[in-house]
Amino acid sequence: MGLFTRSKETAPCTVTISHRFEELSAHVKFNNGAVVHPGDSVQVEGPEIMAPYGVCVEEQRMATITRASKIERLWTRSTGDFEFMELCEFSFSEGVLS
Repeated sequence: MGLFTRSKETAPCTVTISHRFEELSAHVKFNNGAVVHPGDSVQVEGPEIMAPYGVCVEEQRMATITRASKIERLWTRSTGDFEFMELCEFSFSEGVLS
């Protein structure tokens, strides 16, 4: 991995989609032990997976992992805390919202 260059790799994965009352989630687990680092992106190959209500669907797919360059990884690590704090913005008020 270079300072400015990205690399790509493929990995077999298990995709689990849950569309149930107690859980609404989507998870990807790499079957070869691949790890995603800050700045990396993942594209799961194949058609869209639709789970009907009340069902948990699991499929085997291939994923393409695009590894961030060293500069992108450094930028993501240094600015990630600021982006996280945007998610944490909240306020308390005594009044009722109308």
